[in-house]
Amino acid sequence: MRKIRCPKCEEFVRFEESRIEPGASLILHCENCGKNFSVKFKSKEEKQNIDYTYGHVIVIENVFCEKQIIPLQLGENLLGRRCPGTVVSSPIDTGDMSMDRKHCIIHVEINKKGEIIHKVEDYDSLVGTFVMNEILQKKEKRIVEDGEIITLGATTLILKKGAPEE
Repeated sequence: MRKIRCPKCEEFVRFEESRIEPGASLILHCENCGKNFSVKFKSKEEKQNIDYTYGHVIVIENVFCEKQIIPLQLGENLLGRRCPGTVVSSPIDTGDMSMDRKHCIIHVEINKKGEIIHKVEDYDSLVGTFVMNEILQKKEKRIVEDGEIITLGATTLILKKGAPEE
């Protein structure tokens, strides 16, 4: 079983994905609000076209959500709990109420040597942002290396450089 959020009311619509061909479209019906909407499932080639030049974060599968892979962009990447009406560049689907709606920023920069650098900064969250179990101080930007762990509330992220491994 898989679930997708309704674009109208944000409630989950569940469906069986095992019989869906990659690249196919499916019309779903939301029992909550009555909206019908179409979902196109990416083919393997379309999934490979996601730009992971600047790395990505892996949201660890836990009791709150399914595993998620979020690509990063050059500049500021604002991460936080997905919530209707709150705009973040990298929303995380979670029921973890200890993660703020706007929790932290991952800055992606290119240094003078042409290397991609990742820095994380807390966005004045209530519980703070942790890097490798150390809390970030107010206004602190800490360099994060490949494979290091970032904790937002009860949710764990792993920063990875480049494309995800299959």
